[in-house]
Amino acid sequence: MQPEQFSTAVLDWFDQHGRHDLPWQENKTAYHTWISEIMLQQTQVTTVIPYYQRFIERFPSVEALAAAEQDEVLHLWTGLGYYARARNLHKTAQIVTHNHQGQFPLSVEELSELPGIGRSTAGAVLSISSGRWAPILDGNVKRVLARFYALEGWPGTTANQKRLWQYAEQNTPRQRVGDYTQAMMDLGATLCTRSKPSCLLCPLQPHCEAFKQGKTDQLPAPKPKKTQPVKQTYMLLLQQDQGKEVLLYQRPPTGLWGGLWSLPQVSDLRDTLSETGLELDQASIQVLEPLRHTFSHFHLDITPVRARVNTPTDSVMEGKPLLWYNIEQPENVGLAAPVKKLLQQLAES
Repeated sequence: MQPEQFSTAVLDWFDQHGRHDLPWQENKTAYHTWISEIMLQQTQVTTVIPYYQRFIERFPSVEALAAAEQDEVLHLWTGLGYYARARNLHKTAQIVTHNHQGQFPLSVEELSELPGIGRSTAGAVLSISSGRWAPILDGNVKRVLARFYALEGWPGTTANQKRLWQYAEQNTPRQRVGDYTQAMMDLGATLCTRSKPSCLLCPLQPHCEAFKQGKTDQLPAPKPKKTQPVKQTYMLLLQQDQGKEVLLYQRPPTGLWGGLWSLPQVSDLRDTLSETGLELDQASIQVLEPLRHTFSHFHLDITPVRARVNTPTDSVMEGKPLLWYNIEQPENVGLAAPVKKLLQQLAES
C-alpha cells in the first residue's frame, strides 16, 4: 500500500466516521489544541472533556493562564493525574506570553523546547491549528502503525521508535494534514483499540500485516513487565477542637505531587513528633481503613489516621507552607487525588 493510498483511506474514513464535535475542535487555535493535547496524554477523551471545558472557561487565553496562580491551575487539574503536565502548562504559558508575545512558535523544533511539549505533541499542535506538515506519534498512532506493519517487539525501544517515526513521516500527507492527524488519533482510539480491535470496520484492514498474520491480539508487544514495588505511609487527618479544619502542607514544587497540597505523612505513627514536629492527642487517634494509590512506577499503601493535634499551629512543621483546610467550605487549591478522596470521606462522615 503506497503512502498516498494509506492517507486517502484514513481521510475517507475520517470524513464519514471520525470525531468532528469534540470541544477543542470548535476553535482550533494553537492554545486550544495545546491544552487538549496535554490533557489527552495518558487520559481518555471522555475523562478530559469536562476538565477541558472548565479549564478553558477559566483560562480562555494563554495570557490568562500565564497570569494565574499555580495553585489554581493545579486545583482545576485535580483528578487528571500526572501533575507535572499542569506545572509545565503553567510554565509554558508564561514563556509564550513573556518571550513570544503570546504567539506559539511555528516549528516543531522551537515548540519542542517548551516545557512539557515533545515532538509528537508539537506536531499535533502545528498540524491541527495551522495545517503545517508535522507528523505525530502518540500512543494511538503507534498502535495503528505497529499493527499495520507488524512491528515486532515493544514499540518503546530506540530502534522501534525510529522505525515508527519513519512510518509516520512517510504516510503523513502534505494536504489536509490536520484532518489526517485527527483521523489517525481517532482510528486508534475507536477502532484499532488495545483490546478487541474492530478490524472489519478499519479502512486499513485489507493491507494490515497484523490482521493478515492473525496477530492483532499480540501487537503491539507490551512493555516488558517489572514488579511494581509497594511503599507504605501514614496520612494524618489532623484537626483542632472544632473539627472543621484539617491541616495540609504544600509539597515541594517538583517531584511526587509537586506543588500540590497534601496531608502530613509519616512512616511510623510513633515518629510523628520527630518527623513533623506534631504532637498528637493520643486519646483521639483513630486508624481508618487503608487505601492503595497506584502510580506509574509503584503502589502506595496509605493508612489514614485521624487525630487532634496538641502542637500550637505556629510551631507545626516549621518551614513548610501550611493551610488549615475547611472541609465544609473547601478552598480552590490543588490536592493530591488520595488526599481529595480522604477529605471528602471526612466531610461526609
